[in-house]
Amino acid sequence: MTQDVEMKDQPAPPLSQSSSTSPVLQHLKEIGTLIETGAYTKEVRRIVRAVRHTIALRRKLTAPVLSAFLHHILVSGSDVLVRLSSYLPKDDIHDMEIDTASSAAQAPIKYSFPELEIYSYLLVLIFLIDHKQYEEAKSCASAAIVRLKQLNRRTVDVLAARLYFYYSYSYELTGSLSEIRGNLLALHRMATLRRDELGQETLLNLLLRNYLHYNLYDQAEKLRSKTPRFEAHSNQQFCRYLYYLGRIRTIQLEYTDAKESLLQAARKAPVGARGFRIQCSKWAVIVRLLLGEIPERTVFMQSGMKKALRPYFELTNAVRIGDLELFRNVAEKYVQQFSTDRTNNLIVRLRHNVIRTGLRNISISYSRISLADVAAKLRLDSATPVADAECIVAKAIRDGAIDATIDHGNGYMLSKETGDVYSTNEPQLAFHTRIAFCLNMHNEAVRALRFPPNAHKKEKESAEKRRERQQQEQELAKHIAEEDDDEF
Repeated sequence: MTQDVEMKDQPAPPLSQSSSTSPVLQHLKEIGTLIETGAYTKEVRRIVRAVRHTIALRRKLTAPVLSAFLHHILVSGSDVLVRLSSYLPKDDIHDMEIDTASSAAQAPIKYSFPELEIYSYLLVLIFLIDHKQYEEAKSCASAAIVRLKQLNRRTVDVLAARLYFYYSYSYELTGSLSEIRGNLLALHRMATLRRDELGQETLLNLLLRNYLHYNLYDQAEKLRSKTPRFEAHSNQQFCRYLYYLGRIRTIQLEYTDAKESLLQAARKAPVGARGFRIQCSKWAVIVRLLLGEIPERTVFMQSGMKKALRPYFELTNAVRIGDLELFRNVAEKYVQQFSTDRTNNLIVRLRHNVIRTGLRNISISYSRISLADVAAKLRLDSATPVADAECIVAKAIRDGAIDATIDHGNGYMLSKETGDVYSTNEPQLAFHTRIAFCLNMHNEAVRALRFPPNAHKKEKESAEKRRERQQQEQELAKHIAEEDDDEF
């Protein structure tokens, strides 16, 4: 009984106090232990798991928690600890002292692995970006890249890929993305020499984003064509690559390849990446309209994307009807939105498609119509609408958009009877496209299969077990053969 009373009167240790008031700090310490184990055993999967856990905690990070974690995980008095602590705001000093003292009460890590140092840079950088301290984030990211160039460890590659992304993102937020283009090229060359495949994919996407940000599509295509084949070690990086490739192909008028890349990027993107899927859907809608296709209504009615795709829904409706006046009104109404999405130039290209669609509807509805009525129905606002309508009809006939003839003397268009589409090769081409799509998806699923690590190193069956298995198989085959003979 006396011992029980004495135990109740004893104060609780500071470690238990800190753990009860700061669960985020305890999670960070567990992540640090996971990274330390992965660095010691050279298991990259542990580093990947640590990064995944960090993303779930980023919204809960505070300056006191980060300061306590840095003092716990880094060598006391080291340059990196002093540098990273200077980036954190000096608010809540009392909380910082409590957390630091509780961390010091534990057994500190005597040797700080480079992975822990890079992870500390990553944590502070994410914290600064989330709190909109962009100038400090740029300084922190630059210091992290300088330190990263001195390391050549495969266990750092996963952390380095994340660091590259936030390094570019911090400069993009401050409008100075062109300043780091040369540095990104040098980092890509370094990652290639070190055979850092994840780093190569990440840096290639960052360089493509850098070029496309300034509309340097030719340079982006030259870089993409001279880099090694994209092996897709990361699904996220592969989705970004497909999106950038689709944008490049669209500007180069290769609409079929652009459509395939954009739709594949939207399909492979995670469900939570709503902003990315919206951007892919916007460009895919424009590309399909340029190809003469009309996207399904369900594309614009997806959950969480209806409002963002509203301008493109109205644009699609104008193209489907073939109303040039409605098309101009929609383009003027949402000109600011289209400029922000960088699709304004593509929408200008759609004017010809709107005219062609309207002309196709006219040719189906009328077997004979004057060119003046064609100009009136297309709502051509030029000085010589009849002459322009004659040129437009002649070009549509030459391109095969409509099956008609022009009587230049009398000034009218004579449409021919529409034939049966099933007597042409169009159904066969449609089935071929669907079959090729299914085969491609099957091949990608096979390539994406994952196997347990070191499965090839498992013990092979002994000679005795092999003889026993073969004997059982022979007996089973003999038994089946005897049954077949009895049936006959």
